[in-house]
Amino acid sequence: MKIETFVFGPVMTNCYLVYDEGSRRGWVVDPGMNPDALLARIRELDIKVEAILLTHAHFDHIGGVEAVRELSGAPVYVHREEADWLTNPEENGSLFFMGVPMKCQPAERVLTGGESIELVGQTLKVLHTPGHSPGSVTYVWDDVIFSGDVLFQQSIGRTDLPGGDYETLMQSIHQQLMNLPEATRVLSGHGPETTIGQEQMTNPFVTGGLTNR
Repeated sequence: MKIETFVFGPVMTNCYLVYDEGSRRGWVVDPGMNPDALLARIRELDIKVEAILLTHAHFDHIGGVEAVRELSGAPVYVHREEADWLTNPEENGSLFFMGVPMKCQPAERVLTGGESIELVGQTLKVLHTPGHSPGSVTYVWDDVIFSGDVLFQQSIGRTDLPGGDYETLMQSIHQQLMNLPEATRVLSGHGPETTIGQEQMTNPFVTGGLTNR
């Protein structure tokens, strides 16, 4: 299995293409705005995209949903707390931040957290990790997590947007993510890759060096 990273949109949102080289099957995580490079790569590799996984439904993470869905026919997965954000520009932040309403079609798969998803012969566990937004989820796959805007290298997601809550976010991080093995790779919604072990040692929010927003 291979993971390729793309960076899209005005706030440099990470999008991930995960695929099996042999079967040419895979999935996409958080297709951001203007995803032309992602679409070209899917065509180049002739990947059958089996799912579009959303860590949450803020505008910068859903801007390329319809383009990938049109190309692949893959179902979209989102947590139930943010299912209506896909169709509501006021909820997904596009109207406020971009001044242009962004709408997607409803998701085909609505998550609750705690379930497992079978893709390309692989199992992904869905953790509900709210705090940055009420429907934020983290996808756990083998020794990798796709954490969206919950956990970053030496930082955490912002909590000053509608539905955000600092205490809830810290509970998600400490009670769920920090219990994962230290070698777990953290592929977040923005910025470079890190590991759970590195964040346990160096992230000031995790170590207690910062206790406020």
